[in-house]
Amino acid sequence: MNLLSVENLGKNFGERVLFEGLSFGLSKGDKVALIANNGTGKSSLLKILAGKDTSDGGEVIFRNECRVSYLSQDAIFDDSLTINELINSAHNKISVLVKEYEKAVDNHSKEGSQKTEKLVEELTAKMERDNAWDYQRRSEQILSKFNINNLQQKVGALSGGQKKRLSLALLLLENADVLLLDEPTNHLDISMIEWLEKYLQQQNITVLMVTHDRYFLERVCNNIMELEGGNLYHHKGNFSYFLEKRAERESNFDVEVAKAQKLMKKELEWIRRQPKARGTKSKARIDNFNLIKKKATSKRVKQELNIDVKMDRIGGKILELKNIKKSYGDLSILNGFDYTFKKGERIGILGKNGVGKSTFLNIITGKESPESGKINLGATINYGYFTQGSFGADEDRRVITVLKDIAEFIVMSDKRKVSASQLLEHFMFTPEMQFTEVKRLSGGEKRRLHLLTVLMKNPNFLILDEPTNDLDLLTLTKLEEFLLQYKGCLILVSHDRFFMDKLTEHLFVFKGNGEIEDHYCTYSEYREKQIQEDKEFKKIQHLEKENSKVKAPKKKLSFNEKFEFENLEKELVDLEKERKELEVIVQKPNIAMEEMMEKSKRLGEVVDMINEKEFRWLELDEKQQ
Repeated sequence: MNLLSVENLGKNFGERVLFEGLSFGLSKGDKVALIANNGTGKSSLLKILAGKDTSDGGEVIFRNECRVSYLSQDAIFDDSLTINELINSAHNKISVLVKEYEKAVDNHSKEGSQKTEKLVEELTAKMERDNAWDYQRRSEQILSKFNINNLQQKVGALSGGQKKRLSLALLLLENADVLLLDEPTNHLDISMIEWLEKYLQQQNITVLMVTHDRYFLERVCNNIMELEGGNLYHHKGNFSYFLEKRAERESNFDVEVAKAQKLMKKELEWIRRQPKARGTKSKARIDNFNLIKKKATSKRVKQELNIDVKMDRIGGKILELKNIKKSYGDLSILNGFDYTFKKGERIGILGKNGVGKSTFLNIITGKESPESGKINLGATINYGYFTQGSFGADEDRRVITVLKDIAEFIVMSDKRKVSASQLLEHFMFTPEMQFTEVKRLSGGEKRRLHLLTVLMKNPNFLILDEPTNDLDLLTLTKLEEFLLQYKGCLILVSHDRFFMDKLTEHLFVFKGNGEIEDHYCTYSEYREKQIQEDKEFKKIQHLEKENSKVKAPKKKLSFNEKFEFENLEKELVDLEKERKELEVIVQKPNIAMEEMMEKSKRLGEVVDMINEKEFRWLELDEKQQ
């Protein structure tokens, strides 16, 4: 079933053309990733499809009544609301639908007109289609999955990562037909990313996403769309298949150009032999020559990121942390942490959101002070700290000015001096872009500029906090290549498992409450070890449970509890049967209005009773285990 058709879509900002003539479609169950360099319009395309922006040409056609949900890179909420108020506000489509339905039922009970009757019928059908009858229960479940438990907390008090998780939870609650996701894994910890992978793998979910996470791409997507040079290339397969086919396409292009160049040389000799004054030249052959010439002189314009800066000399003493303690109220971040860094060490940092990874980095770099302990920093150490958030540049200033504020000239690894403008070109900022205001850059371009301002200071101890957020795959590949050759110390915090695997073999795992584990292995090795330990733990739990059944008699329920437990089982069977019957009734096209209202009301009551009785049944069942 085709859900979306896009025909000849175009978008530009003044003279800058982002894309034009784009055509593609989405069918039910497609999981498509859009891959392109930063600044080529990936986020703009998703905004146009979501109705948040307008195109400069072309059509976007969704199937009738197709529900679309959009996740932007940066969540924008009313900070004065609590999470619970936000869930029940106009921000959430299902919440709005529930309120519309309740209002329509109330109006019809007062007026009883054909108009109000028809509206109730329409909204009842929408409630059924959107699975809105048990919205409250589903909202609590999904919010819990994303570790959002304090619903009375003000949205303004949430961190950027918490807001992103809240935004994603609200999107999944909308139960849409098509999900448009812009960097969905940003600010999620690895366990949440793995859960999201499994969720999106469901057959009935249709997704168009922009993401840099290669493991996520590999495991979720079955189609790749690549936007390059104004052309859209379709690859039916996962990320590995896309890489193979792109390399094949580029190789074929080079072969075709080489052949055309040889043929052009031969045809050019024929053209030159012909007398200018005589009209004996074959017009068809001349036209053919012009086509060959166009092909032979065509170039595959491909910007390459060139990360090459000089690293300051590093001495024997690096960094010593002795008995470092840090907490916020009852929350312990570091509880007597000790470590001595060695030359050339590469450490990856793992842990759930909120356990203190960024605080740890701020303490190392002197942005925050520990409560106790000693930090001994080597005299030659020059930090380069790439943070998660904004790098503090005045967004009204031009790109070239931001760099010149740091230095007019920069020394490269081969001791050459290059100007700020030349260095910007190395980082794929064209001469035109260099005079653009920072605020006009895309999210990925701002991150690339931030990275450049860090590296141009020639650091010998790099600290990268979520460096992969918003960077395109080309930039990530070049950054990996640079870091693999980098001789200084490296601390890397990243949810990008591919990036972590490639660059680190030593992990600090923040478990929470001040506990930090030290593992000398890659992320994949650590994850595999975790999975095996979980299996062993569950096996032991199962054996202990079985043994306890043999060795000790079960705890007996009281007479009243036993009676209640047996009745609950029967009641749940009857309620489930009634729920199914009611769902069939309210969907009948010719049902009377009064009956539909009565049955809809009863359906809501039955769903609530099922939830309540299931919870009580689990309590009693656990008690007798």
